Amino acid sequence: MKKSFISLFMAFICILALLTGCTQAETEQETVKENIKTTETNSTAIENTETENIATGSTDAENAKTEITESTETATVTVASLKGPTSMGLAALMDKAERKETQIPYEFIMETSADTLLPMVLKGEADIALVPANVAGILYNKTLAMDVESDIVVIDINTLGVLYLITGNDNIFNMKDLEGKTIYLTGKGTTPDYVLHYLLTENQVENVTLEYKSEATEVAAILKENPEAIGLLPQPFATAACMQNEALAEVIDLNKEWEALQGEAGSSLVTGVTIARKSFVQEHSELVKQFMQEHKESIEYVNGNPKEAASLVVKAGIVEKEAIAEKAIPSCNLIYMDGEDMKQALSGYLEVLYNQNPDSVGGALPLEEFYYE
Repeated sequence: MKKSFISLFMAFICILALLTGCTQAETEQETVKENIKTTETNSTAIENTETENIATGSTDAENAKTEITESTETATVTVASLKGPTSMGLAALMDKAERKETQIPYEFIMETSADTLLPMVLKGEADIALVPANVAGILYNKTLAMDVESDIVVIDINTLGVLYLITGNDNIFNMKDLEGKTIYLTGKGTTPDYVLHYLLTENQVENVTLEYKSEATEVAAILKENPEAIGLLPQPFATAACMQNEALAEVIDLNKEWEALQGEAGSSLVTGVTIARKSFVQEHSELVKQFMQEHKESIEYVNGNPKEAASLVVKAGIVEKEAIAEKAIPSCNLIYMDGEDMKQALSGYLEVLYNQNPDSVGGALPLEEFYYE
């Protein structure tokens, strides 16, 4: 596959233009740091667990690791991700790699914006990247639009829904209770906006006023001043807002609302996916398989040990305070999903976005080659 620098640059410019206001990446921007820093908590610092117990995974999983040949053992795998929930599942693997306890060496790069991360993927500076689900579709379609064979393939889903409706109103229990209400949220024309519209429409809720704010901190400020207001916030903003004001609570989990509509055979509300350059997968298939196994173990560790994992999340610079990280982890819906399950969950989600606005996924639904098997 031949890709000129000019073609890549043109593709990157097109992507940046579409990304404005179209991705879940605002869930994972620098405002997380600002919001979390302002949270007042009396929780004591959580002690780190013994080094050998952090991010190790089960014995069976360790024994099942893919064997790496001598020719690929020394290759460094560069993994780029965004600050926020999609990187939380990596925290244990990051710690393990730092202690040189992985079979292959990793370089982890974390950014606060997809605008910074995406050029790294296009230029081959990142072998693997954790990105918002619709961004993966945009990248895939934009390379095809430039008459260049797509070099993007999705290898797993790492995060499901992270959106919650927050309020101190005791009369809000489900989507139908939102009839006649005002909801504060960020980003008109972004994925949270599309998801909310889809859920309201499917639940036949028609009389709702949506008030858009530029940042999640503005929504949190409104809720702090008026607990009876209703705000749509992603994690860990939702957790931080509730910790700041005991009158607030997470009353509706949009992930559960999505599942209720779709059923067991339907799609999932997908926040983050892991992509790789197809050329890298073809040249280093064993390295990719090894990463997938270690990524799975890392996510399982974080989910199973939120208290211990909180210190790793803070250490990695994803969240500022351990108390918030520990409480937010169970609500982040971290998951490892690959193969047919991944394809079913992701393809259905992208179809919902496409039906509302084709540009939200790059203008067309990805083809079969988009999903790694």
